[in-house]
Amino acid sequence: MPLRSLAVRLSLPALVCSIVACGDGNGPRAPGDHAPGPEDSASSGLPAPVAGGGSVTGMPDAAPHPVDIPATPAEPLSEARPDVDVPLDGEGVPVDAATPEAAHAETASAEPTPDDAIAVIRDYYAAINARDYDRAWRLWRGQGAASRMSAAQFAHGFADTRGVSVRIGPPGAIGVGAAQRYIEVPVTLAARHADGAQQRYIGSYTLQRTVADGASAEQRAWRIGSASIRQLE
Repeated sequence: MPLRSLAVRLSLPALVCSIVACGDGNGPRAPGDHAPGPEDSASSGLPAPVAGGGSVTGMPDAAPHPVDIPATPAEPLSEARPDVDVPLDGEGVPVDAATPEAAHAETASAEPTPDDAIAVIRDYYAAINARDYDRAWRLWRGQGAASRMSAAQFAHGFADTRGVSVRIGPPGAIGVGAAQRYIEVPVTLAARHADGAQQRYIGSYTLQRTVADGASAEQRAWRIGSASIRQLE
């Protein structure tokens, strides 16, 4: 089914909840354009992206393009103990490993970064490229719940797509919500369909994670909360 007919398919009752949840009432939503699921009630104050007039149903046959974001240079090790990693405080000053400050520094360094959010989008497209739709679906928050689709519905959305190339732009700053963090990652897509038609899209994914005490490793990791994708003329 050509991408241009996706709007008709998405009007099915099974997808009405996802269309209403993230739309602004001005146009159809992409399959990824969904509001965060029930587990995200703590983040109701977070900004939700608004979809444009386009939609995307397919993903790449080729690996996503690498993102041109310079890596942060590693801090030099202590000259006195060059073979030992030295924990640093918030200002980059070495601290005694036996102190609470050292434990806090190690915890902070393990927190997901913007690069980790980019990696989720790369993995998302790589999974769909490999036709591993279940793995891609589970990269939405709540093990797929934030997509507002079942795993079968999600996979069916790619039936007509033969490939998509994706370029990931530099992410925005990490935002802070109630026990939540969120970040916006821009993308540019070129989708190729079964009839040979090719369409281009632009938009962004908003990824979220939980920082509340007691949150699981899955909840603390970046996961897709919503998306806003529109077709380029």
